[in-house]
Amino acid sequence: MTDHRTKHGALNTPARRDFIKRTVLTVGAASALARPALASAQAGDAGDGLRLAMSGYRFNRTRPLIDGDVGIEGCAIDFEASGIGDINSNVLGGPQTLDVTEIGLHPFMLAYANDGFRDYALLPIFPLRLFRHRSIFIRKGSGIEAAEDLKGRKVATAGYSSTSLTWIRGVLQDEYGVRPDELRWIISSKDSSAKDSGKTSRNEQVLPEGVSISSGPAEKDESDLLVSGDADAVFHAAEPRAYIEGDPRVGRLFDDYRTEERAYYAKTGIFPIMHAVAIRKSLAAKHPWLIDEVFRAYSKAKQQSYRAMARAWFMDSLPWYGQELAETRALMGGNFYSYGLIPNRKALETLFRYSHEQGLSKRRLTLEEMFHPASLALTEAAT
Repeated sequence: MTDHRTKHGALNTPARRDFIKRTVLTVGAASALARPALASAQAGDAGDGLRLAMSGYRFNRTRPLIDGDVGIEGCAIDFEASGIGDINSNVLGGPQTLDVTEIGLHPFMLAYANDGFRDYALLPIFPLRLFRHRSIFIRKGSGIEAAEDLKGRKVATAGYSSTSLTWIRGVLQDEYGVRPDELRWIISSKDSSAKDSGKTSRNEQVLPEGVSISSGPAEKDESDLLVSGDADAVFHAAEPRAYIEGDPRVGRLFDDYRTEERAYYAKTGIFPIMHAVAIRKSLAAKHPWLIDEVFRAYSKAKQQSYRAMARAWFMDSLPWYGQELAETRALMGGNFYSYGLIPNRKALETLFRYSHEQGLSKRRLTLEEMFHPASLALTEAAT
């Protein structure tokens, strides 16, 4: 672990405390609010502030926070890079050693809706978003040429109720008329990408009624099932091993997935959300100012990554990086990786609908119950 420590003055007048309580944070404001000396989040003491145990992936949009270029006001950070499966298991059914952490959005939703999980609350920070047309892989020669050809076919996956799979099924039904119950599902015993994502948590294996679901042969991952012919297609959050290795028998359903995904966004305005950030509720109750500061820090780190991307047209190895960035901004706006609930309500409510329609969550969730009340109005500065 790396300890990134920032020291701040202890300005704590009654007027200032009142101002903090009444202010809705806008990231990018001219100055940050200083914080008083505080006790530690758990056992450790940061000296003049909280020591936060944090975890997640080292994305370009989170790297400034992880490396200490951006701090969380009044806090020292112990950050541990980890796969999302391991994080989900820690928070949703394990030792809960994390104070603020990236979390799989749909597993969190299922724990909340089905298991009464209330130990953490979500913040409208979304470290990972991905379009999912790219995530459907087929065995070449199986006769699958279009999405409609998936009907009646055997589809292998390592985690049926993961966030990515829930999005894929929803998009297939909404955009191509392919319902989940029209496919024959095979749950593989292993995941060929487990070394990157970590172990699959139990909230990624919630299985609905009324859908044909079987278990794959022992010791075969989803990639093995596709290559062997036990499955006709694979839905995968990352990429199955056989595809990465260039097996000629494996391809994507949408060869030009970029065009499909851009058309999907132009039609729906949805940039699918995979991960959010969760905070321990007892910590937020003790230090309510932390909600604003965590949001501000993640957004500031992302803004730094935007600035780095603007220079990458000559720094990056990809020859058309600048054009890709310009086209993305033209379609999706300057803050295309937006945080906050206001610009992301449609995407979130769409996932909530998918989860309930697919028989995964026992009821349809709302934003107001899933996200910490103090985070509902948080917004970012215009970019």
